[in-house]
Amino acid sequence: MAQQDKPAAAKPVVAIMPKVVTAKVAARLVGLSESTLAKLRLNGNGPIYLKLGRRVLYRPADLEQWLESRTARDTSDADARFLKALTIAHPR
Repeated sequence: MAQQDKPAAAKPVVAIMPKVVTAKVAARLVGLSESTLAKLRLNGNGPIYLKLGRRVLYRPADLEQWLESRTARDTSDADARFLKALTIAHPR
């Protein structure tokens, strides 16, 4: 009798997050466009980032921490706590 191939036991899928991600990936992770993330970086209101040569990189843990810091209960809470980073002209 021929031995039938048995399906392999389902292996758990483990998402391994890299130590650093590009600005493009970071923007996708936090739900912003790359240009918005760049403006936040310029104004100092974005997540902590790394600069390796000319490359801008982000650690996923820093992105998560930044997202947590942006939590608000209602619009008045958000208005009081967060700068209007993208509507205020950056002083030069």
